[in-house]
Amino acid sequence: MKVSTATRLESVKEYYFSKKLREVAALVQAGKPVLNMGIGSPDLPPHPSVVEALKEAMAHPRANMYQSYQGLPELREAIAHFYKRNYEVVLDPSSEVLPLMGSKEGIMHISMAFLNKGDEVLIPNPGYPTYNAVTQLVEATPVFYDLKAENNWQPDFDALEALDTSKIKLMWLNYPHMPTGADVDHTTLKKLIQWAAKEEILLINDNPYSFILNDDPQSILSLPGAKDVAMELNSLSKSFNMAGWRVGILSGNAENIQAVLKVKSNMDSGMFYGIQQGAIAALNAPNSWFVELNATYKKRRKLVEELATLMNATFDPNSVGMFVWAKLNDPSVAAEKYIDQILYEKDIFITPGTIFGTQGEGYIRFSLCVNEDQISTAINRMKA
Repeated sequence: MKVSTATRLESVKEYYFSKKLREVAALVQAGKPVLNMGIGSPDLPPHPSVVEALKEAMAHPRANMYQSYQGLPELREAIAHFYKRNYEVVLDPSSEVLPLMGSKEGIMHISMAFLNKGDEVLIPNPGYPTYNAVTQLVEATPVFYDLKAENNWQPDFDALEALDTSKIKLMWLNYPHMPTGADVDHTTLKKLIQWAAKEEILLINDNPYSFILNDDPQSILSLPGAKDVAMELNSLSKSFNMAGWRVGILSGNAENIQAVLKVKSNMDSGMFYGIQQGAIAALNAPNSWFVELNATYKKRRKLVEELATLMNATFDPNSVGMFVWAKLNDPSVAAEKYIDQILYEKDIFITPGTIFGTQGEGYIRFSLCVNEDQISTAINRMKA
């Protein structure tokens, strides 16, 4: 007997990396020395205190029990303290903070909490593909807003003002921006807050990259009026080297947090106690750790810029985050065709800009989650 799948699956494809990494794995299994420079999976360890906290927590009497749907009070307090110390944002840990099993989970939970079939959602182009996929899975309608290099990858407010907003309920933001590395622009965020208040649209800023190669971490919630119209996702995956731990953060006003909790509490039974203790240790680590981490990323970035130049691509040296977004100088070269050529001829895997939207055509993305020796090997392969 064959049971048909839900019609909602017809609107989405398998996640690009899920499919492409199987192809890369097959090449490796066949003996190809592929260097994976495509995915942002941190290869460096978290702060030493994180692993120690996990080890100690394993012996705690509560370690094997179900945990609170809202996370440990101590974790929520650590999140609130982190936001106050680093972003100058005051959060009530009892009602304005919700720990998540990764911020990707939060994208689904937020969408399920606020979107009905037929509602419209503003999605950045280029942008994280999950915004679009989740929007379609909950049977809402994606409306893409273009981000362009000539506007420093910021929204075009004339285009936003021209939109029919009668069905638009959510707008996804992502600053510092992935994949382009464009940093936070306070003028942009202030204007978006004012516009969202006028149009009654909920802004969601996805903010996992604010400490990577960035001397001035920012949160949208630090701006006047933001809590009335905005929520913010954050993550320990990127800035804290804890991608596999699956720890995310959602912050916002109590009413909006409660709406998301209604969904989340029906989807999981709480985060493992040891992981929560590790997250607390990470959030309490000294900021000098970020300085040390960024010193490594700066060395890697310098080498990746050399590699991008060898690929006849240009980049913004002032961009932030854990990727280098580079434009292919030959306009006749399609991004996906080029990365396959590099994969099969040079055994180097990088990401085509097109997976992030139509505005990514002609661009390629390099991950900095690769050590210096591997990047140097890639450089030598391109010179050969």
